[in-house]
Amino acid sequence: MSPMARPKRPSVVAHRGASATNAEHTLAAYLVAINEGADALECDVRLTADGHLVCVHDRDLRRTAAQGGLVSTKNLADLHDLDFASWKNPWADLDDEAEDRDPSLSTVLTMRRLLEVVRDADRRIELAIETKHPTRYAGLVEKRLVELLAEFGWTGPDSPARIMSFSWVAVKRVERLAPDLDVVYLMDRPGAWSRSRPVASPDWIAGPGVELLREHPDLIRKIGKQARLHVWTVNSADDIDLCLDLGVEAIITDRPAFAIDYLDQVT
Repeated sequence: MSPMARPKRPSVVAHRGASATNAEHTLAAYLVAINEGADALECDVRLTADGHLVCVHDRDLRRTAAQGGLVSTKNLADLHDLDFASWKNPWADLDDEAEDRDPSLSTVLTMRRLLEVVRDADRRIELAIETKHPTRYAGLVEKRLVELLAEFGWTGPDSPARIMSFSWVAVKRVERLAPDLDVVYLMDRPGAWSRSRPVASPDWIAGPGVELLREHPDLIRKIGKQARLHVWTVNSADDIDLCLDLGVEAIITDRPAFAIDYLDQVT
């Protein structure tokens, strides 16, 4: 392929950090992703009972902390006592060749700490932050998140952060709270984009899952003529090729090092 024919290289966004090889949403996973050269970091954010934003995907703690209970009913101190990394490699203690794990990199990660890491990096790193819904705190999640971003001076048009949600209500809420921030409307069904049009702003970014690209490429190509495309979760060469063919701007992947290496070969 000649250089003129090569597609534009999309941004590589580390999904919950370098989560293919590290426990998702741990500081360790994000530090690895940064070292691997990820252009951006993706995270999910939830609110604790005492008002702290934490990077956790599931509403309950069973999968990632082997603990009963909901994130929204726990105080931050309760979550700090939990191990959010052992589930990824439960036999590590029996592996004599396994590296010792730093407990400080394995506990719950606050949104504030992740923002600090991005702020202190030696290059620009973007953030794709998903607010989870439904939640008992409803719009308070977006309000607290925008307030936190404002503390870092990251609510203007040059902000490294964008906010994503499957809830168009949440996306509209972010628009009202911080009109200069980029927002991404996440989709896992073919009709979601068209149904959002009566309430959507023209500059919404479309965030389809990669399954939609595989099953409905013509639809995604049509959406791509109306909006920028940020696609999740892209972990194979075939799916990267599909994203390139459809003009995707950002790919969200569990495997940032693999994605970067592959894109270096083909773009």
